Amino acid sequence: MKEIHISKIIASVKKLCVEANYYICDDIKNKIIKACNEEDWDIGKNILKNILQNIDISKNENVPMCQDTGMVCVFIEIGQDIHIVGGNIKDAINEGVRQGYNQGFLRKSVVKDPINRINTKDNTPAIIYYDIVSGDKLKITVTPKGFGSENMSQIKMLKPADGIDGVKDFIIDVVKEAGPNPCPPIVVGVGIGGTFEKAAIMSKKALIRPIDKRNNNSFYCELEYELLEKINKLGIGPQGFGGKTTALAVNIETFPTHIAGLPVAVNISCHVTRHKEIIL
Repeated sequence: MKEIHISKIIASVKKLCVEANYYICDDIKNKIIKACNEEDWDIGKNILKNILQNIDISKNENVPMCQDTGMVCVFIEIGQDIHIVGGNIKDAINEGVRQGYNQGFLRKSVVKDPINRINTKDNTPAIIYYDIVSGDKLKITVTPKGFGSENMSQIKMLKPADGIDGVKDFIIDVVKEAGPNPCPPIVVGVGIGGTFEKAAIMSKKALIRPIDKRNNNSFYCELEYELLEKINKLGIGPQGFGGKTTALAVNIETFPTHIAGLPVAVNISCHVTRHKEIIL
């Protein structure tokens, strides 16, 4: 059985926290470049140029792309043939976040209690999702989630009779209501099915799928294209000043559900949609 020491997990999470905040993923940057080249509204084009300039400054000067460096969400895929030694994996992840945010000079945005609002001063605890998979690998995906976009996310327990039209209408309405608040162009993560919490988790996990990769199911692949087209016709545009590009992508994930249910969650992400991963 393969052993992984928690020191590797701490170092990996620390590194990923910094890199996710400093360096944008290539698929996101390439889509923004494409949107900029295709934009014929001067204000929209200039905003996209400014976004690309900000991305380059962040990379070249090793500074965060955004002042809101997010609450850290971590997706962990644990191979069933590995043994984690030297301590507790949750403590290791949080220690990695603590070190990453301190040494990377990243803003600490987490409060200890949702009502008392006292800052934890190290951006912990992280939100951690565990998944046991086959094999002897440990995959860590770190995605810092800013709350300008997180606050625009919604979930709705639709009735089965609402059908596909109800699903489409809800997703479009969420984006309309969000307007300029989540710093468009956005990425729209959608979770359909499961239960209340499963749909929400799927919508967040959908955001870490590369935006140049569509759903493997042809029906949902076409739905992603259809929704993206409709969202971009809303005319909200970059930063809400109008233009062709309100969203860079719509990523949909699904799961079986109960005969009486049709849960739909929409998790909106800003144009940087930060995430980095490593496999140990």
